[in-house]
Amino acid sequence: MTQPILRTEYPRPQFTRTAWQHLNGAWEFEFDDNRVGDAGQWHTGNHAFSKQIQVPFTYQSKLSGIGETGFHDLVWYKRSFTVPAEWAGQQVILHFGAVDYQATVWVNGRQVAYHEGGHTPFQADITPALQDGANTVVVRVEDFSKDVTLPRGKQYWKEDSASIFYTRTTGIWQTVWLEPVAELHIKKLKFKPDIDRNEIQIRTFLSQVPAGCKAEAQIEIRFKDEYRSVTTFSLNHSEEARTVSLHDFNDHGLGRWWSPERPNLYEVIITLLVDGVETDKAESYFGMRKIAVESGRLMLNNRAYFMRLVLDQGYFPDGILTAPSDEALKQDIELAKEMGFNGARKHQKIEDPRYLYWADRLGYLVWGEMANAYAYSEEYVRKVTAEWQEAVERDYNHPALVVWVPLNESWGVPNILIDERQQRHAMAMYYLTKSLDDTRPVVSNDGWEQMTTDLLTIHDYEWKREELASRYSTLEQALGMKPSRKELFVGGTVYAGQPLLITEFGGIAYKKSEWEGWGYSGADNDEDFLAKLAAVVEPLLETPVIQGFCYTQLTDVEQEINGLLTYDRVPKVPLEKIKEIFGGKNRYF
Repeated sequence: MTQPILRTEYPRPQFTRTAWQHLNGAWEFEFDDNRVGDAGQWHTGNHAFSKQIQVPFTYQSKLSGIGETGFHDLVWYKRSFTVPAEWAGQQVILHFGAVDYQATVWVNGRQVAYHEGGHTPFQADITPALQDGANTVVVRVEDFSKDVTLPRGKQYWKEDSASIFYTRTTGIWQTVWLEPVAELHIKKLKFKPDIDRNEIQIRTFLSQVPAGCKAEAQIEIRFKDEYRSVTTFSLNHSEEARTVSLHDFNDHGLGRWWSPERPNLYEVIITLLVDGVETDKAESYFGMRKIAVESGRLMLNNRAYFMRLVLDQGYFPDGILTAPSDEALKQDIELAKEMGFNGARKHQKIEDPRYLYWADRLGYLVWGEMANAYAYSEEYVRKVTAEWQEAVERDYNHPALVVWVPLNESWGVPNILIDERQQRHAMAMYYLTKSLDDTRPVVSNDGWEQMTTDLLTIHDYEWKREELASRYSTLEQALGMKPSRKELFVGGTVYAGQPLLITEFGGIAYKKSEWEGWGYSGADNDEDFLAKLAAVVEPLLETPVIQGFCYTQLTDVEQEINGLLTYDRVPKVPLEKIKEIFGGKNRYF
């Protein structure tokens, strides 16, 4: 029986076009453990593969139809497709949302793409390789399961998941899709809001430089509401920027600024005209939102804002890194909001853009975090910096994304306390991020051992109420902390008045399903669980020192049973009881 095709929603929700075609569903598939595919010229598409896989789920997952968790670091994919007749005369772009880890792509035996990095998208113009009728795409994917210098997040380098590490993913794990565009088209958009001036800067990037005197290229910006006039301007370069004044709001708590409480968005249509003829049109949106550190306070829209975050690993029982549906991504946010959280720290995963879309729509803060390696090398530096730049580029426009976290708990820089190279790498990641995005705070090394950073973040799994109340009773007490016996700052860096947040704490294990596992402390029944939750949360709400927290964690994951929900997203106790604790009063509301 043929499996239904899952994940058919539009994969790039922040920049949409009407014409597109997904290539999810059944692909031919093969393990290449003996590494014979290259010599056998499997890339030509003539070799018959023995297995079938459901894309975009990796072979390790149940939803792939394979469910094999052993080491197979070289795999091949193949499928046929036909380009719609109405796309004739246009360029056809082949998109991959994410492929873990190295991908080489051929169409009809002709190489069209190569990409390295397991969490970020890539694309290729496949027009020159197309033929009439059916076409064949072949993808060769090589992973490096045991390489601890590889940016990998929570994927374990041993065969069976254990401790804080989970099942690996190899291969395609986000949507594959086709899109037709004109030769001169809109390549991307960047939105930079300025709530203080009530202006939005819109940067438009074209696929190439307009043809000068031979053609007049114009961009038309139209807002999808009745209050806005159309803005039109000519383009002489491949990149142009225009600032548009917004006059339909002021704040006072009732305006059009974006926040978790009021996730207001502006919908826009961007049209490219060449000699007066429409050649491209894309729809997008932006939020008027400002996140900043001012006088030692963490501010959202010029007001001190207490962040009530939950740690979210983004793993699913049957899909691993790939959510089984778009609704599942939405549901995770809805459940978290019902429990009193206003955001999540996406942990060791560059999440599917559809998740960020729902965060934008529903009003949910997101900390964007790199999937780190575990050991340091020059090759690691090359790989992590390249992929991190792609991640920042991809997610820049999402108003929900408010903080960048390039490093976590010294993963990838384990000797940062004493190794100047690793200290400089942490500083380089901080300044690299700031050079790409000057609108968001950056945490240099979440948890401890920080170099230059915009926020001081501490991981503290203490479970005794009195001890937590004492540790964070004053700033001086907090700065004396040594989480996991680590220094808060290294390399001569000292505290410089940054906002202080506890970005991992809790982790209370409570078994409410068939899953066996562990946590940082434990509970015996519902009443005990709620009491222990209150014991770790209330001291952080009561102290004037803390400006936000991130509770570990949203769901159980594999052998971890320290979630507020089971791995299948079933609440362990009534959601309203959890909200009474996490949504408790503090000095900001």
